[in-house]
Amino acid sequence: MRIGTRGSELALAQARELRSRISTANGDIGEDDIEIVVISTQGDRVLDRPLAEIGGKGLFTQEIEEQLLDGRIDMAVHSSKDMPTRLPRGLELSCFLPRESPNDAFIGRAARTLAELPKGAVVGSSSLRRQALIRRLRPDLNIVSFRGNVQTRMRKLEAGEVGATLLAHAGLRRLGIDHEVTQLLPLDSFPPAPGQGAICVETRIDDDKTSARLSRINDSATATALTCERAFLAALDGSCRTPLAGHATIDGERLFFHGMILTPDGSKWHERHMEGVVSDAADLGTVAAMALRKDAGPEFFDSWA
Repeated sequence: MRIGTRGSELALAQARELRSRISTANGDIGEDDIEIVVISTQGDRVLDRPLAEIGGKGLFTQEIEEQLLDGRIDMAVHSSKDMPTRLPRGLELSCFLPRESPNDAFIGRAARTLAELPKGAVVGSSSLRRQALIRRLRPDLNIVSFRGNVQTRMRKLEAGEVGATLLAHAGLRRLGIDHEVTQLLPLDSFPPAPGQGAICVETRIDDDKTSARLSRINDSATATALTCERAFLAALDGSCRTPLAGHATIDGERLFFHGMILTPDGSKWHERHMEGVVSDAADLGTVAAMALRKDAGPEFFDSWA
């Protein structure tokens, strides 16, 4: 079996976790029988411009999906927050691993928390959502674009290019460097991107053998939460050009969702808290998005263009 992945240390850590889980759950295949195939994507190669300027989330998946479609790999492993809501014909998200922490992590050198940063301090982030949320809470800060993998951003931080940055807590934990975190940002005031913290696996729709093996490691709670969050994203036409946040949690048969939309400058925002039964996960995400569209009014979205 062949797993396709990007080549960053975080992507490889995710691929290794997937390989281990497949081998443990399927007695007929060992880890040595599962090859990890590194595939370079445009999103990894072009680092001098914001994602919104060069095409958005699909830049991290296109080359991998091409190899999946033509059979060079059997599955692709992704960070769920990087996945577009529309997949190429013939592909599906067939498996979700148990979700890690969904929080954003603040890593500060000029201060240990976002609130303690001095006025005018420079914060680096490539995410429009994070930039908008920072500006919502601290409009006095100087936000600069900050792309690259985790290690690259940490080197830039240590070199003093910025006084602080924000990264996904899940990624830092998977890399074993969450000791670098100086503040874990709360989910209520700093909600995550849809899918943040969750690893997903993409396969060909007609590949029943691979899907059967993956069904043994699929985490149903994560899959349900992501169904809600991705429906929310799709209803808002979410991309790297749109500052929005969405997070679903499950308690028994109930699903709780928090969604937020913001203008890029963080000066205006709307949020909704909704709940329903887990079987209505997709509908709940869509309804939340439609409610926020109504709350905000059409002029709100002009700044997203």
